[in-house]
Amino acid sequence: HRQAAVFSPQAAMTALRRMLSAGLPLLLRRRAHTCLTSWTTRAHVRAASPSQPRAFTLSACTWRDADDVSGGGGLHEEDEEEEEDDDDVIDDSEVEELFRVHAPAGPQQHRVFVVHPDVKWGSRKQHLTTAELMMAEAVGLVTTLDTWRVVGQLVLSTKTPEKKKIFGKGNFQTLTDKIRQTAGVTAVFVNVERLSASAEREFEEAWGVKVFDRYSVVLHIFRCNARTREAKLQISLAEIPLLRSRLRNELADLDQQGGGARYIGGSGETLTEVQQRLLREREMKIRSALEKLRRKRRLLRSERRHKEFPTVSVLGYTNCGKTTLIKALTGDAGLQPRNQLFATLDVTVHAGRLPGHMTVLFVDTIGFLSQLPHQLIDSFSATLEDIKHSDLLVHVRDISHPETVNQKVNVLKVLNDMQIPDRLMSSMIEVHNKTDLVDNYRPTQPGALPVSALQQRGLDGLMAAVEDEILKSTGKRSMDLSVDLRSPRLSWLYKEAAVQHVQVNADEGSAVVKVIISAAAYGRYRKLFTGR
Repeated sequence: HRQAAVFSPQAAMTALRRMLSAGLPLLLRRRAHTCLTSWTTRAHVRAASPSQPRAFTLSACTWRDADDVSGGGGLHEEDEEEEEDDDDVIDDSEVEELFRVHAPAGPQQHRVFVVHPDVKWGSRKQHLTTAELMMAEAVGLVTTLDTWRVVGQLVLSTKTPEKKKIFGKGNFQTLTDKIRQTAGVTAVFVNVERLSASAEREFEEAWGVKVFDRYSVVLHIFRCNARTREAKLQISLAEIPLLRSRLRNELADLDQQGGGARYIGGSGETLTEVQQRLLREREMKIRSALEKLRRKRRLLRSERRHKEFPTVSVLGYTNCGKTTLIKALTGDAGLQPRNQLFATLDVTVHAGRLPGHMTVLFVDTIGFLSQLPHQLIDSFSATLEDIKHSDLLVHVRDISHPETVNQKVNVLKVLNDMQIPDRLMSSMIEVHNKTDLVDNYRPTQPGALPVSALQQRGLDGLMAAVEDEILKSTGKRSMDLSVDLRSPRLSWLYKEAAVQHVQVNADEGSAVVKVIISAAAYGRYRKLFTGR
């Protein structure tokens, strides 16, 4: 038998308001308001009843819209269908609510102390980079945020990075002293993939400031760059692990105060269990909305397939110059590249024309980064799914970067983790970008194409290579067709194929047309005009 905890009305309302203001149970404000009104009314009834003690027992409530409380009758079939549709759709206002409710609390400006744990040996030791370069990347992540500033940095050796405090006792004390001696520190960035909830809590207690790991910093950068509803939903989903971590920290605080195991009335649930359940409901709602957007994306892909537009996914480490390269290849004036990490969060598609006059679609993808947890990649799986369905991959590398080899390894690791088909991995074109920053650069890897997207050098060779691979992957072929100019054949070919050259014989009223055409389109051509 679970006995309900007894609170004063004031304490209960304070706990409830804290839970609501934290945003954990917030699915819709109307629903929370209905629930809050229900609890408030019950509190007044209890307090006014002479037969009951002046106490307040929290009990579970049902989430429901205020509009639903109209009384009488069940739902008609049409109502059920409409409600099912509503459950699958999140409108713009709800997306904004989900996105904004967990905006980072506290000051939006931070003076950050960056610490990088340098693993000396073992499976976690980095062999393709150095601690100094990894620190430089961590500093770069912080300075990407306009209102954050690095005020101190320290590389510290560690043998056991998987332990709670990461550093040994002596090094941890050295770090603590260094942070306290640095004026104005408001946050510490520990450059590791993820901190456990307990480690984060202990660090914050030791240093007295907010503590971030790589996951939370990158997520904050994503949040600042999010523009579309899909990006905002993906970020809201990626924040779920952080909310769970925060919930565990709050539970630990309650346990220390002797209140962590209290139950909510007749529901048989603790306050923490209610928060966890509501968090799961929030996650399911976001996943449902993302799945709907994923289906729309599939429809767009099938439409491209129907129109026989080959797609080329341009990918690479963040800030390697993907957007600048696509702008150079397509001449799309609407593209505005930024010298910034994770400037692109949404897949954008841009039409370009290859040397043989074939139209292709270049897909600009989100940048990759080392040491990104799987949860963050999973949250953006709908966006990254476009890569799997491409006809060709173009891997862009910033060849001027001191970590270019390590960056390539990290990109290939993410692609392998995503289980990209072998046909795409084997045909992938490697582009060495930013050669204008390297004196007399010559690629040492066979097949790599040196370019400068900014100065538009080496683009002709890249476009020719893309065309060759597209012809192989799509089964299109180049052929000469003799056409009667009095028939609609030529106009049909311009519409359904890529016309490369037309040699007109005016005396005979005919022409030899050089085209790139798919097997399916050529079959339609023969059926329409030759009867075969």
